[in-house]
Parts: sequence; C-alpha cells; structure tokens
Amino acid sequence: MRRIIIPLLVVALLLPATAPVSVAALEKPAFKLGNEVLFERYLHLIAGKRVGLVTNQTGVNSKGESTIDRLAQNPDVDLVALFGPEHGIDGKAKAGVYVESYIHPELSIPVYSLYGATRRPTAAMLRDIDVILYDIQDIGARSYTYISTMYYVMEEAKKYNIPVVILDRPNPVGGEICEGPVLEDFTIGFIGIDNLPIAHGMTVGELARFFNRKIAHPSLHVVPMEGYTRDMIWFDTGLPWIPTSPMIPYVESAFGYNATGLGDGTGIHQDDYFRWIGGAGIDSQKFADLMNSSKLPGVVFIPETRGGHGGVRLQITDFRTFNPVRVNIHALAYGKRLINFTVPKSGNTYNSLSMFAKIMGGNRMGEWLEQKLSPQQIEARYAAELSQFKRDRQPHLIYGYHGGAGPNLQVDNIPLFSDVKPYIDSSDRVMVPYRVIGQALGAKVHWNAEERSVTLQKGENTVVFKIGEKTVYLNGQPRVMDTVAVIKDNRTLVPVRYVSELLGAFVHWDQPSRTVIVRTQP
Repeated sequence: MRRIIIPLLVVALLLPATAPVSVAALEKPAFKLGNEVLFERYLHLIAGKRVGLVTNQTGVNSKGESTIDRLAQNPDVDLVALFGPEHGIDGKAKAGVYVESYIHPELSIPVYSLYGATRRPTAAMLRDIDVILYDIQDIGARSYTYISTMYYVMEEAKKYNIPVVILDRPNPVGGEICEGPVLEDFTIGFIGIDNLPIAHGMTVGELARFFNRKIAHPSLHVVPMEGYTRDMIWFDTGLPWIPTSPMIPYVESAFGYNATGLGDGTGIHQDDYFRWIGGAGIDSQKFADLMNSSKLPGVVFIPETRGGHGGVRLQITDFRTFNPVRVNIHALAYGKRLINFTVPKSGNTYNSLSMFAKIMGGNRMGEWLEQKLSPQQIEARYAAELSQFKRDRQPHLIYGYHGGAGPNLQVDNIPLFSDVKPYIDSSDRVMVPYRVIGQALGAKVHWNAEERSVTLQKGENTVVFKIGEKTVYLNGQPRVMDTVAVIKDNRTLVPVRYVSELLGAFVHWDQPSRTVIVRTQP
C-alpha cells in the first residue's frame, strides 16, 4: 500500500504514526480463549462492578483455571452470583433432571439454577448485578440447550438494562459446516431457540450477535478469542477436552452428537456416547453397506450389533470434512428403508410437537421420511433455506481465515470475516464493510439512508463518512481523505486506515501477506 502525500494547500487528515510490525507479528497469533483475553485487555468491562457469571465445569482457561476462581481472586471485581445451565454448574446432572439453587460453600454467594424452577434469571436473581458474564463451552448443535440459556439471559438482562459480556469459545466442529433444515418459527423453544439449521457453524460469541438481531440488547459485548480462524476445529486449539455434559465425555462425542442423536422416537438411536447408531430389526451389514455406498466424506461405517440392535460404528477418518448432520439424515433415510419405522406424530403448535419434531425444527423431516425420500432428495429440499441462512448469519460472524491472497484484515490478532471481500481501491486504500471494522474496533455503528452516511462512535470520538465524499468528520470537524466511502454489492464500504486511526487504533500494511494489521493498543 503506497503512502499518498496530500498537498499542503489541502486540509490534510493528520494521522498518528505507527510503529513497524515485526515479522513474528505476521505469523498466526497464539490461540487464546475469550476468558483469557478478558483479563488481558477487557477487564475494564467488569472492573469495579458486581458480576454475575453464567458458567459450568467447562468455564476454564487453557491452564485449567476456572473463571469462577479468577474472578473471585481478582481485587478489582466483585463476583456476587453464579448461574448454572442444564446439568448444573458442575455438569453432573443427567439430561432433563431439574437442578436446585444453593449457596456456594466457599464463596458464600448464590448459585442460581437456570434449569429448575425457572429457565430464565428472575428479577430477584438480577437485582444486585451490574454486568453478566457468560462462559460455557458449546458443541455447535442447535438442540444443545446451553445456547438457549444464553438467549434467555440476554433477553432478561435487556429488561433490566444489565450489560452482557460473552467470553467466546471455539465451535468444536469448526465454523464452516452449516447443515440441516432451518428451524421453523412455531418450533422455537428451549430445544431450538432460534431459526438455525441443525449445525450452525458459529461460536457462542457469533451466536450471541446473531441472536441479538431479534433481542436488540444495546449492551452486548463479545470478548473474542485470539488466533482463532473459521477453519479451526477442536484439535487445532491445543485445549484438553472437558466433558460438556454427562453424555459428551469425549470430543468425538461432540462430533457425533448431530450424526447419531437426532432420531428420538423413530427407533433409530445412538449409543456409546454418540459414536454408534442403529435400531431394533436393522441388519448391521446391510445398514453399513448403504451408509458406505453414499461415500460421505471423512467417515467409514463399521457394522456392529449392540444390545441386540443392528447398527454401525462411526469411524471418523477426517474430522475436517466430516459432516455430522448429513450422516444422520442418511442414517434415518436408510433406516426407514430397512425397517420402515413409524415417525412420531406432531401438530403445528409447540406444545403438540414430539421431541423428534423439536430436534428437527419442525415437521418437514418427518414428512420427508414418510415419503421415503432418498437422503439426497431430503438435502435438496432444504438447500435453498440453508443457503439463505448462510447469508443471514454473515453480518454476525467475527472470525475469518489467516493469510490467503488478500487483501486481508486482522484486528488485535483476530482475522476478521467479511461477506464482501475487501479490495484495494484506486487510491490504494483497503475497503471493507463499515460494520465489520467498526464492530471489531468496539465502535457503535449507524447507517443513515437519507443522508447516505455512516457514523462510528467509540469513546469520545465520533466519525462520519458520507458516500462519495472525500471529507470525513471527526467530532464535527472536517478532515480530507484521498479516497471515498462507497456502496458496492449493496454493502457500504469504508477505508480501513481512516476508520481505524480516527478511532484511535494503530494501522500497519504488511505487503508480503497483503494484510492490514490493526491494533487498538500500541
């Protein structure tokens, strides 16, 4: 990116100098969880405040230190309450078993159950809380209820003007696999809290941003991971697996959950912690032959009879290409062909739905199975809505890919995702959607359609860009750029350097990797 010298006759935009970035800084950053980044760079979000923490046994950092302990031991933080999801704060209660609230024996603070008398925090629970933290490991499945708890917490916190801070964590199966029919509105409930496909391909932080398109909590903040990219799966993080619930003791169980656990009530069921699927009356060899005939990527099916039921064991050969939902759709379709099981019946209201319909997000999957459609025909039926979901989720994604042809964008060691590819304009400025860079910098962003202007506000600084104009306004004062904000592919794009530096960040262009490196701190 060449440096443009603006003549002195023009009112020049005065930008702070930036220190050169070392070669080491251009390498992929070390991986850090959101709860680690919180204490390094975002402690101001909770310092001096009364904190409520939604967590369980998975809420630990890469050293195995619990977020509960780190908060309790920090003199700048007042931890006043804990909230536990399904399975309890220790993760030991079985699925569906109610958990009671109690007083923490060491900290002498309440541990409120959000899977007992209530699934939402009540006004009494929130009375003495200034900010709520959420730190729970998800497994990337729509029906896994921890994300429903997060949704309810966001809704209730909004009612009482309590900020919510999400400490982000990896999606174990990665950020690229989205699969399955999108949940229908009448099916929304605790088993499926939003219009997601069965596998959503988002982190909890990205999910929170997606949920917020409906909730509209004005004080939602995601503390992102560092060094995390969309193509990473659990094995890339270097983290040990902590059982997220009694039935997910292994990371392989997280991958197998959507592959073997969706057939509730059909007679096709899972076993061995989501690593086997089959049913009564199934011929194991025929089932294996059918499953293997589809040549699904990343998995081989081994015939195995368990407890008198025929079925197959999943031998995952490539965790990156393995698509759990497609496996389960094939298993259900072929199981229907082999034993013609009865699909659980449901109505068209939430209270009349079978568990199978709740897990599947509606009645359509049952109808397709009753029609004895092939797996390929079923996948074709939901392909359009799945593509639309992928477009709908794009504005809410945080993480991109490391490197590539570029131009690339990295903010505080986080490769950013953009649904509109950044490009270099005729003035050698890298242009990106204003929401992508604005939200990454922690700014509030607003588009004024009548004035065709973009406003970004952070701290004491307010920056206004007008489409097609070289004048940008910093706190009402005009500055001159050598480029303009534009609308391209129905998205509003702004120059990264001007946005970042006017909001107090530091910018460096690395030519070898064609990457704009932005730092919010020197």
